[in-house]
Amino acid sequence: MDWLLIILTVAGLIVFETVSSIDNAIINADVLATMSERARRWFLLWGLIAAVFVIRGLLPWVIVWATNPSLGPMGALLATFSSDPDVVAAIEESSPILLIFGGMFLVLLFFHWLFAEEKNCCLRTEAFFSRQAVWFYAVASILLAAVVWFALQINTMMGFAAVLGSTIFFIVHGFRQNAEVQEARLKGSGMSDVSKLAYLEVLDATFSIDGVIGAFAFTLSVPLILIGNGIGAFVVRELTIRGIDRIRSFCYLKNGAMYSILVLGTIMLADSFGFHIPTWLSPIATFAIVGFFLLRSVQEQKGGSAGAA
Repeated sequence: MDWLLIILTVAGLIVFETVSSIDNAIINADVLATMSERARRWFLLWGLIAAVFVIRGLLPWVIVWATNPSLGPMGALLATFSSDPDVVAAIEESSPILLIFGGMFLVLLFFHWLFAEEKNCCLRTEAFFSRQAVWFYAVASILLAAVVWFALQINTMMGFAAVLGSTIFFIVHGFRQNAEVQEARLKGSGMSDVSKLAYLEVLDATFSIDGVIGAFAFTLSVPLILIGNGIGAFVVRELTIRGIDRIRSFCYLKNGAMYSILVLGTIMLADSFGFHIPTWLSPIATFAIVGFFLLRSVQEQKGGSAGAA
């Protein structure tokens, strides 16, 4: 991988990690506003270390180990930093299992947002699909059945990985639904700062799954994932304390994150079935999609300001 592609990949990872964590940053800011100054400092320092080195460092290793069980835990850890051609070949050989798992997770994440979640509608089709929430489970079931059917023609483990991707999606979705309930309770309760810190750490772990899984659409190199996602996590922390109101004003950034997730998930699924996808496509697509919805957000801001004037 040449330096230009490395820089492009890391930059794409940073942008994707940042925009996909917008909801996390907003919830963090809302809960932190109810906490003492000392607790806020603790979260922003030690919480950042946990987010970068524990969550975003541990998850890629676990994923590589799960898709290469013959390596063992220590072998998988060393393999993520190895340039040994045999080790690289082993990871590449198992990549379809990893990619179909991640692709299934990301595509379901997008369709749930499109059908069932509240959103600021930027495109006309979004408003239409938002009124068809009852169809999400039908779409998810048909999509899963189709992907598993074709995967089983190639490798039974690919079929299992697709099912596992959907399973992880519904588990994470359950945690996030509970998080919304807990957030409202925390803001109006007398719970201790320690309890709120524990809640924020668990929430961060849940939200980090999107970024870590999506990162494998950019590269299978765990060191690059650690660098890109780590910097992205730092940017999210900075936004949490300095620019959360500014981020809220970009009303369509979430849309950009979700369409990026759809494209990355589709790339992972296509790659898992043997279609050759250029490495540069994931970061370029992410820049283009996020840039488009950022521009639409700015236009919306200007239109709102003109209307108010």
